Amino acid sequence: MGRWELSGETAGWLGALWGKSAGKAGGTANLLISHMLDTAAVAEVMWDEYLPPVTRRRLDAVAGGRGRGRLLFVWLCGVHDLGKATPAFQHMDAAGAAAVRAAGLRWNEYAVGGGKKWRHDRAGGRLLRKLLAEAGWLEEQTAWVWPLVAGHHGTFPTVGDLAPPKKNEEFQGRGAAWQGAQKALLEVFSREIGFGGECPLAKVQPCEVPPRVVQLQLAGFVVMADWIASNERHFHGIADLAQVSLEGARKRARVAWSALELRGGWGQLDLPGPESFQDRFGDGPRQSQQMVLEAVRRMGGPGLVVIEAPMGEGKTKAALAAAEVLAARSGADGVFLGMPTQATADPMFTQVRSWLGEIDRRLADQVALLHGKRIFNKEWRALLGGADGIDSFSAEDCYGSVGEDEYGMTWSFGEEEPEPQRRGPSEWFLGRRRGLLSPFAVGTVDQLLQAATRTKHVMLRMAGLVGKVVILDEVHAADVYMSQFLLEGLRWLGQAGVPVLLLSATLPPEQRRDLVMAYLAGAQSAEILPEVELPQPEGYPNVTAAWLGEDGPRLLVNSTDSWREDLKVEVRVLDEPAADPEGEDPSGPTAETVAEYLEDQLVDGGCALVIRNTVDRAQRTFEALRAKFGDQEVHLLHGRLHAGHRADRTVAVLEALGRRDDGRSRPQRMVVVATQLAEQSFDVDADLLVTDLAPIDLLLQRIGRLHRHDGNPRPPRLTHPTVVVTGLRRAGGGVPWLLRASEGIYGRYPLLRTAAEVIRADGGKWSIPGQVPELVARVYGSDRIVPPEWAEEESTARKAWNEKRSKRRETAAPYLLVRAGEHGQPTLEGLHYGGRGVLRDAQMEALVRDGDPSVEVILVRRAGEGYRAMTGRALGPNGETAAELLDDVLTGTVRLPAKLTAAVEQHALGPLAGWRDHPWLRYGKALELDEQDEARLGGCRLRYDDQLGLVVTGRP
Repeated sequence: MGRWELSGETAGWLGALWGKSAGKAGGTANLLISHMLDTAAVAEVMWDEYLPPVTRRRLDAVAGGRGRGRLLFVWLCGVHDLGKATPAFQHMDAAGAAAVRAAGLRWNEYAVGGGKKWRHDRAGGRLLRKLLAEAGWLEEQTAWVWPLVAGHHGTFPTVGDLAPPKKNEEFQGRGAAWQGAQKALLEVFSREIGFGGECPLAKVQPCEVPPRVVQLQLAGFVVMADWIASNERHFHGIADLAQVSLEGARKRARVAWSALELRGGWGQLDLPGPESFQDRFGDGPRQSQQMVLEAVRRMGGPGLVVIEAPMGEGKTKAALAAAEVLAARSGADGVFLGMPTQATADPMFTQVRSWLGEIDRRLADQVALLHGKRIFNKEWRALLGGADGIDSFSAEDCYGSVGEDEYGMTWSFGEEEPEPQRRGPSEWFLGRRRGLLSPFAVGTVDQLLQAATRTKHVMLRMAGLVGKVVILDEVHAADVYMSQFLLEGLRWLGQAGVPVLLLSATLPPEQRRDLVMAYLAGAQSAEILPEVELPQPEGYPNVTAAWLGEDGPRLLVNSTDSWREDLKVEVRVLDEPAADPEGEDPSGPTAETVAEYLEDQLVDGGCALVIRNTVDRAQRTFEALRAKFGDQEVHLLHGRLHAGHRADRTVAVLEALGRRDDGRSRPQRMVVVATQLAEQSFDVDADLLVTDLAPIDLLLQRIGRLHRHDGNPRPPRLTHPTVVVTGLRRAGGGVPWLLRASEGIYGRYPLLRTAAEVIRADGGKWSIPGQVPELVARVYGSDRIVPPEWAEEESTARKAWNEKRSKRRETAAPYLLVRAGEHGQPTLEGLHYGGRGVLRDAQMEALVRDGDPSVEVILVRRAGEGYRAMTGRALGPNGETAAELLDDVLTGTVRLPAKLTAAVEQHALGPLAGWRDHPWLRYGKALELDEQDEARLGGCRLRYDDQLGLVVTGRP
């Protein structure tokens, strides 16, 4: 072939080797060299329009000079399917196999087609190791490159895994013809994309070995380029070698990129000036916010910043402003902001969009919302064009998915042509596992935690994080199990030099140290946490910054005063009534006690917040209060309300008790009963707080809802903030009785120590927020703070607590991205050894969040011969759901108590018959309610009450 100066025999080989069968390439087979060039052309566009500046700079250094990084990146992406040039792959399509055999590339059909499988990704890794060694590559360079090919279908094998079945080289291709074809394919491809000379492979060899996290990021981009180039709509098959060219591939790639509306982030930001905070948020920075900005400007490189400040101080604005500084200095091209829950992610989505709109109005529409309930977010739906219904978009699994068969063959399906200039992030980014690839994203912290798991296609998640600024809010909410994944994620981000901002009302000293040292260990690619003395902040709010300087780890710790004066919060204990002989939760009497107390305190009006640690207690308290105050003045919020009720009530409570800039008056009297939903990022202002005992940091979070906003009028009795603590009963100086349910959630040891502080303060006052660090340090410290009479009980509780924490760490260890002792490994070889493989979203969530798994169901009402949604609208006889009814059906989504998970599996709850072909509902689990809104499940009686939510009685 003249253009490539190929012999007739070589042209015959390359003109026969196929990469996509006709059935997977739009009706015409796509030659392997064509698909490799298509992928390379996509990689060129990714480099020019998507890769973060910091990534381009790193790859230039790895490749040996400015401009060489682009060539290396394109080569790495395009070479991914080299392993398809083997009999193990070529025999799988009858028409393609016949053409290959006719070109002189033969195999033993019995050996290759005898039932044994040999995946082309591993075949590619084996073949690449051989060819690169022949081209004179150094072993250390070959060692990090071949896993990118061998792992491009989601998992990284060991060298030992590269041996074909029974070590039969027939799968790889025996004889001179196969070896010549494989070498020619790689050399022609390398020469076509820009590596010239007699030995183009030698020219490809990098000059440096990149850090392992950069290798993982590259692996994610290889997968991204492959998946885009597998879109048969834009990359139809080319079976004639004469029609194959890089220029043709470039035209296809540019059309695909434009049609899919893929784009990068903000590019290289200019360093923001002192006026930028005012420009972004409308007000100048508070003293604590200025402290954060000064700290990040003093840092000698990208690093970790821990911001601790009281509720309402403006930590988020400080973090967003700091993110601009860090991005400008590091070359980061976007932001991921992780929140502890779906409910807290939604308002943050709005805030981040507003901030980005002030930087560049076009950026506001490029923010992806990443959590399983985003379909209920009206702002998200409007952004994707679904404000009046959700028929315009579907579940994550329906966004441009990529199929994969047992041999590792991929093909793209399900991608609809978007409307020109469509608002919102590209739908391609919204496919499963791809959300973090969107340049701007807000979601739950699970997104980062999942990037620290040894699961299939984890490289896509890490590629989405590296090159961004990462902000995590409410980091104190991570328990010891979740913290293992958080610490592992920080190690990888530290190695990548990703700027990370961690926000918290306050952190126990040990937790702060663990977070900082995990990042610094990663920055040094060290297995053991560095022996660095971390100074404790002397005041509050405070900031801790850590980065790796030329001479080792560097630290900066500073503090300042809050913009608000301390509140003198009166602390009172409202003892629980005596428990029954079985030690059960005395919710009924307790509810009456609370109702009587509030009836007295709210006689002149006022707004009270009651936080219960369990749904059952919240429901019973609500009923007792409703009997005192009526339906209009008492509101209930908890996790067993169906999605529609929960969303509506949350909005109503926030409108009534949230920040009021429009001059509207507060309710004359209102009581909100809630579970832990009101603990984090719940911007309400209560005159009075009644709360079950919780560990001190969470208790202080709850206190943050008291007298939160200045200027609100308060009844005479409630002009001074008061917290009333329930869930315990004093014992005349002896060990107090603690609510068993609370111990099950939080552990006896931290509750005992918190109880000691609460009882000591009973009748006195805490100075909030000034006293917050002191209280947290005391409870989570090692000093004896309980009365002598409690010492033996505390010792027993501490032992059990430490044993449980150790066990939970051990439980998380097998699922962490890197096994213990291997953080210093130089390559990705064997990274997935012993990993979890393919997991559905619910399984991923369970993997990174400890505790008994729970299940969501969709409530439907049985109505005669058919069904009705919880809104009352009729469905088809078998539950058939028209597009305009989907909202009504999904409104009925509710999470069952964990004790019913086994019953759901036993009864095999699944979709209604009419849902099985529906893109959203086919994975749903329908729970049918009778005419009384009741159902039986696992020995329990379930009843949905429009006021109480799901009421569960009985035991499985």
